Amino acid sequence: MTLLARLEEAGRRLETILLVALLSSIMLLAVGQIVLREVFNTGFVWADELIKLMVLWLAMVGSIAACRDNRHIRIDALSHILPQLAVEVTRVLVDLFAAAVCGIIAWHTWRYLQVEIEYADTVLISVPAWIAHSVLPAAFLLISFRFVVLVIKQIGTIVTGTYLVPRQ
Repeated sequence: MTLLARLEEAGRRLETILLVALLSSIMLLAVGQIVLREVFNTGFVWADELIKLMVLWLAMVGSIAACRDNRHIRIDALSHILPQLAVEVTRVLVDLFAAAVCGIIAWHTWRYLQVEIEYADTVLISVPAWIAHSVLPAAFLLISFRFVVLVIKQIGTIVTGTYLVPRQ
């Protein structure tokens, strides 16, 4: 296995572990909060905000995983009309555009984190907000990277002509 393949596999495992851990934690915390409120008339003050932040992290890690497997939302109206080569070229252009947009969003979320650091915003009573929101620039940067990798793979299939093989 090449180094790149090992890194990709490690990333895949880390994403899967994060997704499972986040989803399990959200469910346990939410059910625990409900039980504490309904049965014991108490609860954790910070639990609802933590659940919201965990949902944000879950959505961003899930988005990275969806782009990794090329399973993100794709409007596919032209693929039934255009010849296969035109569809592949269109996918390259669309994925390049998506990579650029995600890169721009990553840049602006990084700038947003700088503002949060400057104003010393906090979440969960006393945790710096930039720590909780650091997933945003990291995720959009990784999504942009994944789109670039998809573009490189698609260009490879166009050059070699393997796009003629039916997709699964």
